[in-house]
Amino acid sequence: MRHKKPNRRQFLQEVTHASGLMMLAPLADEFKEIRPSLTETPVIPTGKIRFAVININHPHIYGMTEAIKRGGGELVALYAKEADLTAAFLKTFPEARMAKNEAEILEDPSIHLVLSSGIPDERAPLGIRVMQHGKDYLTDKPGIITLKQLAAVKKVQQETKRIYSIMYSERLENKGTEKASQLVKAGAIGQVIQTINLAPHRINNNIGKTGLAVRPDWFWDKKRFGGILTDIGSHQFDQYLYFTGTTEANVVAAQVGNLHHPDKPLFEDFGDVMLRGNGGLGYIRVDWFTPDGLNSWGDGRLTIMGTEGYIEVRKNTDIVSGHKGGNHLYLVNKKEMLYMDCNNEVLPFGPLFVDDVINRTETAMSQAHCFLATELALKAQKKATLLELKK
Repeated sequence: MRHKKPNRRQFLQEVTHASGLMMLAPLADEFKEIRPSLTETPVIPTGKIRFAVININHPHIYGMTEAIKRGGGELVALYAKEADLTAAFLKTFPEARMAKNEAEILEDPSIHLVLSSGIPDERAPLGIRVMQHGKDYLTDKPGIITLKQLAAVKKVQQETKRIYSIMYSERLENKGTEKASQLVKAGAIGQVIQTINLAPHRINNNIGKTGLAVRPDWFWDKKRFGGILTDIGSHQFDQYLYFTGTTEANVVAAQVGNLHHPDKPLFEDFGDVMLRGNGGLGYIRVDWFTPDGLNSWGDGRLTIMGTEGYIEVRKNTDIVSGHKGGNHLYLVNKKEMLYMDCNNEVLPFGPLFVDDVINRTETAMSQAHCFLATELALKAQKKATLLELKK
């Protein structure tokens, strides 16, 4: 039976309606467009694409792969040099055939999309090769680590008209942040004035499904990962642009430092930034100081301040309330204070991105937004003052 292809705008609306099952009654009458429904289900695009994975040096590749599969993607091939990482990936995704080399994937005309979470300084060069072979590209953050790389990527993207996208997963794959997106669009806090992103990380975290107990050598080398603002800061620049609607912005001030790891002189463990744009203001703090006692790799928080109220998302844990797990949202406006458990939210990025690959659209994330978030991170990194705390 042939299914009618869903309209992308309709898909967005239906995802919004179908999610948010914890939306509390007091807001239901005022914000009808986000009222939950127990009968509607999100429309999933019926189009299919074939995709492959090249290089898997960061475990974010697991979430990226799952997102594209949710959207209708068929994983068909993998190429990576590391035997241990390959074995772990194939255990989770046994449907992927092991390619002999990168070229086998790039020269296969049946493959539409390539995913990668390679070593950060190798991601942009790979993306250029992918686009030059007529395929779209989705890379882990940071997808580009220098302004020179950015210029080269932009040039090839313009020439080939292929998609070069970066998985800013702290927004695109976080259910609390997705709920915040719905509320902001519905006008729950008025016009957004400022975003505040706090993004602590844990250094000695066991790196997901790879089973690695220590960070690889490239993790400690700024030349390989681009610096802390370029790396984990890129998530936060994406959220600033998205929630404020900013299309032009300046870095007001930035600072970075290696405050507690003298044995790793090429590392940065702290950074913060102030931003001013045509849509609003932003503050970002990133660090590698999550203590071992926390029940998560990081107590990530997003605060969105508007003219009529504010939202706070506690992404991974909520140390005050006792609520288990992550995806917690607090909404305060002129009428009331609400708490929302966002764990039942639908994540739309995968289906929307696959739809973009098929239809050559920019529904999941515009190319301009993708590049601007990275550009701001790179400019902040370059402008940053070096911190040295003297005792």
